[in-house]
Amino acid sequence: MSNPDFTKHSLLPAIVQDPDTRVVLMQGYMNNEAFDKTLETKKVWFYSRSKDRLWMKGETSSNTLEFSHYKIDCDADSILIYARPTGPVCHTGKETCFDENNTDSLYFLSELTHVIRERHLHPSSNSYVSQLFAKGLNKIAQKVGEEAVEVVIESKDNKDDLFLNEAADLVFHLMVLLEAKKFTLSDVTKILASRHK
Repeated sequence: MSNPDFTKHSLLPAIVQDPDTRVVLMQGYMNNEAFDKTLETKKVWFYSRSKDRLWMKGETSSNTLEFSHYKIDCDADSILIYARPTGPVCHTGKETCFDENNTDSLYFLSELTHVIRERHLHPSSNSYVSQLFAKGLNKIAQKVGEEAVEVVIESKDNKDDLFLNEAADLVFHLMVLLEAKKFTLSDVTKILASRHK
């Protein structure tokens, strides 16, 4: 991964984006020391032009930005920081400095993907997901087939609640199957996106 080029300018713009929702949270400035401290502490640091000093986001409010990873633009003079907020990002109390909601209706699928992976990597006897992985790929695939049939059956009635619950079961078991095959819904999304031309 390339590094920002602080030889061109001592302060570079740093755009902060939530890695899960992809919502832009705020924009600040970083110098080399703020960038290094961000990587070292896993909390996002900036350089305040008005206060003429380094500052950690949330140092007074406790609403920190938990650093995930970064990217550098093509000229190496702008930084895209991916970070998860622990509270409102803006000093006004808003979720973002651009007055946008930092939510995504599909965000929970990302969270569920992490939970399924955790149950796979660190099995628990009390976990239904861990029990599915223990039974093997064939059993997981069978569950996906059973849930798909139940979705079809419920779609023929006018009981929306039952249909939606079966659809949720199907998506859940498909996510387990994807994890068993070392994939996620993101891999499926990439294929869908590539078909959309």
